[in-house]
Amino acid sequence: MDSIVQWFTNTLGQYISAEFVVFIISALPILECRGGLLASSLLQIPILKAIPICVFGNILPIPFIILFIKKIFQWLKKINFCKKLIEKTEERAIKKSDKVSKGEFWGLLIFVGIPLPYTGAWTGSLIASLLEMDIKKAILACFLGVLLATIIMSFLSYGLLGLFI
Repeated sequence: MDSIVQWFTNTLGQYISAEFVVFIISALPILECRGGLLASSLLQIPILKAIPICVFGNILPIPFIILFIKKIFQWLKKINFCKKLIEKTEERAIKKSDKVSKGEFWGLLIFVGIPLPYTGAWTGSLIASLLEMDIKKAILACFLGVLLATIIMSFLSYGLLGLFI
């Protein structure tokens, strides 16, 4: 992830503000707030300025994913070269959904909030959509999960962990 974040910061940073680079990184799948906080640390954006940018960038796609991803996937499956990728993505999300479906709200919150590979708001929103969770609960769980992930990553990205150890 570090090399991808560095590429974005170096490439986009030439053309747009550091804050907008962080916002874009935070809104992207896989990178999300984890990558945004790492980028903001690299770009020397103060943590109190970085956190709202990362959170907003990360939560912005959530309602759209929950509402529209199933329709988008149906449409993409009609395109031959996309079909296998979409099916693999759905398969991976369904495998991860076991962890979420048992506790639904809390399971989704923890799934989104613990910054591990293939977890986060994008995958959590996809799982919520596939499980047909109540949209309000799903959005709230994802939002709170993003806040949890942001807190955890703030400690790691800004070296705040050293203050407590």
